[in-house]
Amino acid sequence: MRRLGEEQWRFFTLISKRSPRRILGSFSFHSKPDPIPKEQHLLIDAISESLQNSDNWDTLSIKFSSVDFSDSSLIDKILLRFKQPETAKRALNFFHWSSHTRNLRHGVSSYAIAIHVLVKARLLIDARALIESSLLNLSPDSSDLLDSLLDSYEVSSSTPLAFDLLVQGYAKLRLLETGFDVFKKLTDRGFSMSVITLNTLIHVAAKSNRIDLVWRIYEVAIGKRLYPNEATIQILISALCKEGKLKEIVGLLDKIHGKRCSPPVIVNTSLVLNVLEENRIDEGMSLLKRLLQKNMVLDTIGYSLVVYARTKQCDLVSARKVFDEMLQRGFDANAFVYTAFVKVYCEMGDIDEAEKLVAEMEGSGIDPYEETFNSLIVGCAKFGIEGESLKYCETMVARGLLPSCWVFNEMVERLSKIENVKRANEILTKSIEKGFVPDEHTYTHLIQGFVKGNDTEQALKIFYEMEYRNIPSGFEVFRSLVVGFCSCGKVEAAEKYVGIMKSRLIQPNAEIYEALIKAFLKTDNKTNADRVYDEMISVR
Repeated sequence: MRRLGEEQWRFFTLISKRSPRRILGSFSFHSKPDPIPKEQHLLIDAISESLQNSDNWDTLSIKFSSVDFSDSSLIDKILLRFKQPETAKRALNFFHWSSHTRNLRHGVSSYAIAIHVLVKARLLIDARALIESSLLNLSPDSSDLLDSLLDSYEVSSSTPLAFDLLVQGYAKLRLLETGFDVFKKLTDRGFSMSVITLNTLIHVAAKSNRIDLVWRIYEVAIGKRLYPNEATIQILISALCKEGKLKEIVGLLDKIHGKRCSPPVIVNTSLVLNVLEENRIDEGMSLLKRLLQKNMVLDTIGYSLVVYARTKQCDLVSARKVFDEMLQRGFDANAFVYTAFVKVYCEMGDIDEAEKLVAEMEGSGIDPYEETFNSLIVGCAKFGIEGESLKYCETMVARGLLPSCWVFNEMVERLSKIENVKRANEILTKSIEKGFVPDEHTYTHLIQGFVKGNDTEQALKIFYEMEYRNIPSGFEVFRSLVVGFCSCGKVEAAEKYVGIMKSRLIQPNAEIYEALIKAFLKTDNKTNADRVYDEMISVR
């Protein structure tokens, strides 16, 4: 700190002769030796008394014109003199005066102490304003403010509400990832966040279309025993709607429970399923246990999710034990549990066991649903049982169900016989009539299948259907067509589609050029073969 002038020293000498009670008013002394240098102690006393006397900014500026406030520790000590609720407004007055009148940029520690003082006095509007100001002016992506708030928490005699307001401040400023990190750090340190803070964070995340973050926040909250209220559930139901998953999860719960579940059960089941589907089995089971203890998930759903988790781990012995216990306790088997077993058997290649389970399902009056058939279709295709794969796909469509696009594509890609490719194309036509939406890969696999079966005419029809539906034709489509035409001697048609490729800025590769060269040589057209060869060399 700068040395004081004679005038300032005279002022301090004068006030030092007064009684300590008059100087400090309600301020108390500590029995321990004061580590503050005497010179600074007198300055703090003087400023404190002026603030206690409600001196205006002009008076403060005149009295302390020669004081250097660049030392943040001086600011912090003065703020702490006014940490009691009845004097908090004087702390705020000093904070603003020292910033505006002295053109001072406060450090993060001063912001933290001022925030604590204001929160303790329930001056929450002012506290929020300081939090937002600090986050905007003091590198909001760092943890500086959080660290300073933690460091000054005890000395300020503050309350946990300060940390709730901090997280809410991050949310208001759309600093969601940082806000979530702070939320996690605080809960890890044992601070209990309020449900209002939870709702603020997930509400802003949902409005920002950060649905992934919504569920991450909610997962952490449940893990730290911060449970939702009605507003939380409404936000999460809206998030499910935005994801397009509400209908799916409601339908799944109908299959498990047999009747419509309440919004909290829908939300909490969705949370556990999300975690399990990410193969975070231990975390999912921990969440489920906590939710069951609080009666936030029904027992029949809990059993079903445990079976599902065990099947995902391919622990069929354990899964079967849980399933048997479920039945012994009077809960009915359901389509979700059966499908979990069917899926894992199909993945293992034990199609016979999967089919036995489907027969058992239907014998119990339980209808297979989309995921059941999807598992059978992919399982049969993966292990070379083409006919069975197509049969399950046909049965599915006949029952008014549709395979997922990925499942249909997996099946078609693995077909090796031309008659099966034709059959798949017929299924596709019926599926489209019922609302199935194919993608580029669907048509690409069909074109490749017809080309391999030497049916280039049907391959062309599929290509024109792609064009009609405005589905972009990628490199693989053109490669299949060109190579297919070349192999059956239709080199002029092959060149036509090479031209279309180039017009769409898709560059032919060596395989396409070599197929053209071979096709021209077969017709003794060496001139065109040389031309294509020269072009191939020039683009390498």
